[in-house]
Parts: sequence; structure tokens; C-alpha cells
Amino acid sequence: MKNTLYTLVEEALVSLGVEDQKFTIEHPTNLAFGDYSTNAGIISGKPEELAAALRRAQGDLLGQIEKIEVKNGFINFYLSKEFFKKSIGEIAEKGGDFGKNESLKGERVLVEHTDPNPFKPFHIGHLMPNVVGSTLARIYEWNGAEVKEACYQGDVGIHVAKAIWGILHGEKEDAYPAGNKAFEENEEAKEEIKAINKKIYDRSDEKINQLYDQGRKVSLDYFDSIYTKLGTKFDYFFFESETAGVGKKIVEDHPEIFEKSEGAVIFHAENHDKSLHTRVFINSEGLPTYETKELGLAKVKAEKYPYTKSIVVTGNEINEYFKVLLQAMKLIFPDLREKTVHISHGMLRRPTGKMSSRTGDVITFEELLEQVKEKIAEKGDIAQEEVAIGAIKYMILRSNIGSDIIFDIDKSVSTEGDSGVYLQYSYARTNSLLEKARIQGKALHADSQSPALDTRETHSLEKLLYRFPEIVERAREENAPNLLVTYLTEIAGSFSNLYASEQIISDSPGSSYLLAVTEAFNTVMKNGLTILGIPTPEKM
Repeated sequence: MKNTLYTLVEEALVSLGVEDQKFTIEHPTNLAFGDYSTNAGIISGKPEELAAALRRAQGDLLGQIEKIEVKNGFINFYLSKEFFKKSIGEIAEKGGDFGKNESLKGERVLVEHTDPNPFKPFHIGHLMPNVVGSTLARIYEWNGAEVKEACYQGDVGIHVAKAIWGILHGEKEDAYPAGNKAFEENEEAKEEIKAINKKIYDRSDEKINQLYDQGRKVSLDYFDSIYTKLGTKFDYFFFESETAGVGKKIVEDHPEIFEKSEGAVIFHAENHDKSLHTRVFINSEGLPTYETKELGLAKVKAEKYPYTKSIVVTGNEINEYFKVLLQAMKLIFPDLREKTVHISHGMLRRPTGKMSSRTGDVITFEELLEQVKEKIAEKGDIAQEEVAIGAIKYMILRSNIGSDIIFDIDKSVSTEGDSGVYLQYSYARTNSLLEKARIQGKALHADSQSPALDTRETHSLEKLLYRFPEIVERAREENAPNLLVTYLTEIAGSFSNLYASEQIISDSPGSSYLLAVTEAFNTVMKNGLTILGIPTPEKM
């Protein structure tokens, strides 16, 4: 409908001698001002004339538009009862496919996210890229793209050497924090850790190899168990141990871009963009840095999956570093740079401040999950793990991707609205209603011809459900899952209002239509939660 209205307005402007004017078609914030609104009247300076031209030119839209009005220069379109009845029928017809489109058909999108480091705990900071990245992947999929998800893990590097040092010195549970503390405070330990780091790269020490291989396997198995809980399915796993050599060769093969300095190899990014800075790509010990491994990763990813777009999801604390990396990529792999999009998210924080795996002061994913489950249990018998997962994911996705999040456990499990629990409960409630209607033999008819429907005022829920495909498309255009969260919360509130104000299951002629609206809400909620990766328990 939005695209149809845009064309209608465009043609009406031409009929008035107004061409090449940019205007918008939006939903008014207040439903009292119509279902769509355009600023074309203000831009053209002829709002009344344009509205009259639109009324004359409705054509195929006759019967779908109830009226066209001018308010403060804006032209507002009010859709008809017949339009909403048809939209309810369309939702029922498409079911689980309602909201999908083919705007990205033919696109091959690789979304890299989560990227935890073996030998470190999977803490709540890792939840941000996991939840954001996997949700973006589903959004792109619903817009018609072929999507693959990838996880890039730092299985080599100084952090691994610190953990191995900790293990060698008797630490089991807190090996990395112990190694990091020794690295920063003890010069002798620092040199030992540097030596271990080299041995990990060249695999020259049998004991270290054994500890490394065992620790790596334990870490990866542990991560897999978490991905299962979160519903994350990766198509590819990439490792720094695989990309390090590739990246180092790339750097060594481009002396015109990188230069030697005090035994290291550096990149003067500021020579290409004054807003950037110099970074080391091969350190003085001849080992590749994160930047070099990332260059290798770009090459390896493209060879593994020839993408048309590569989305990399990371925390915003590495924004400046990533800008330098992208500048180096532009010089070496301009085609890959053109296809690469870096999306950075804010930090997930406790009320007491930022976590640090360097000191061991972290909340692991499992700890957070248990805390949320305990809080849910206090409210009644709905302490399924899937409800807790939904509560956590909602809190992450409800805000703009770039915003920091203070995780409020009490708010996350609220049943009063603005929570994952609220959305899951709304979905489960409609399941119960529809099951009750089926048991009673009630019919669901979106095209009911009951006279009562002709005089009944269209409910806000009917005016919102048909918008779902637009929300899915806009969420992709803006890389903004929060738009979908806001929409689902709004329709949940609207359904609650419908449930409180009308008897949905009754012997009245209009009941079959209200049940059809309930089923449409159920479908849209399930589809929306599926995109967000929030579980949809049938009962709560």
C-alpha cells in the first residue's frame, strides 16, 4: 500500500505541474490522523489542490481508501474497513511467510558475529554481538537474501599465552586472569608469557601443545553448548590460527603500503585519511597482530563464501581500530572493502559498571541466565529456560544497536509490557484463546459479512497488523532490530486492549471476525519473535 500511495501522489503532483519533488509517505504517530500521511502538499505548496487530485485519481484504490483529508498541510489517508478485512485474510493465507519479501533476492550476505576467544569465559558482553548479529542475519533472510553466519575466534595470541601460563602455574578456573595479572605486574612472568606465545605459533613445545589443544577443545565445546541455548547456528567457523599466516603474507607482499619501523611493520593510515592513526601490523617479535589476522580473514571469508555483502558485528570500543583496518583493506582488496559493512554495538553493562575478562570480574552467560530464571520463578510457574532467553534477548534488542545497555533484571521479566516475557505471554494467550475456540467449534472468518462489523469501529490492532512487512523491510534498510521490537510491543498492547474491551469468543455474528483478528495477531507475533530469535512457548 505504501508504494502504491507513493505512485499515486507522484502522478497527482505531475498532473498539477509539480515534478521532481521529493516527499515522504509515513504512518502518523497518532492513528487519529489516518493510516498514512504525506508531506507532498506542504512541499508543493498546494495541499488542497493535491488532495482533490488524489481523490479524483484513486482508481484501483477505490474501496480501500475511506477518505483523504488535509491537516496542517499534511495529506492524510484513512484506509477502509474493507482494506483491513482483506489484510486480516492475507495474513491468514500467508501464515508463517507473512512479512517476507524478495527485495534482496540474489544477494549473498555473510554475517560475522559473536567471535569469543577460546581460553576465556563467554560473558554477557559476548551476548551483544551474538544476539544482534544473528537477528540481523534473520532480518536479511526475511528480505530475500541468501545468508550465512560466521564466527571468528581468537585461538592464538597473547591472551592464549597468558591462560597457558596460568595453567602451568596451577590455575584451573581463573587461568587467564592470573596470567594477565602476572603479565602486567611481573617482568619475569611477562617474558615467560611472550616465549609461550611464540611456542604456540610454531608448536615447538610438546607440553604446551598438549595444554593448548586440550584447552582449545574444551573452550569450543563450551561455546557450542551456549550457541545451542541461544538458538545460534553458524555456517562457518574461522580461527586466528588459520588467518594469521595468510594475513602476514599479505602484509609482507605489500611493502608499498606497510613500512618497517623499529623491528615492527606498521601502517600509516593517517597518510590516506587524516582522521585515522598508525597501527602495528607485525610486531617486533615477527608475529602478526589482530589487524593482520583480520586482513587474512577478509581473504579467507571471500574464498569460502563469495559474498555480495559482508557484515561484521563488533563492540564499538574497536571502532577506530576497525576504520584503520578498512582503510588497509581498501588499498589491498578494494572490491572486498566495497562489500564490507562494519556494524558496532554498545556495551552490555551491569549497574555497577563495565566488566573485564582481564581481571576476572565478569558475569558469564550462564550466571545471567540463572539470575533471570530465578527472578522469573519468583513471579510464578513460568520459569522455562526459553522464557529467560527471551527476556535477555529483548533487553538487548529493544534499544538502538549503538546504545549501551544497563541490564535491569527486574525490568527484563516484567509481565506488564516492554519485555520479552510480555510478548511471549501475549502469544501464548492467543494460543489458548484459539484452542478454546477450536474446541467449541467456532469458525474464523476474516471476510465475515455481519452487519455488526459495518458499524463497529475499526480497532487499533487491525490498523497495525498489516504494517508488519513494512517494519521487516525498514529494519533491514536501517539495520535496526529495535524497530521490530517496538512494533511487536505496540501490537501486544493493542491486543491486550482488544481482549479487555471485546468478547472475542461468543455467539455473536462478529465473533468469527474477532477470532480471525486474534489469529492474525498470533501469526504476526510468532513471525516477529522468530526473526528476533525469541522463543515462542505455546503455553505459559
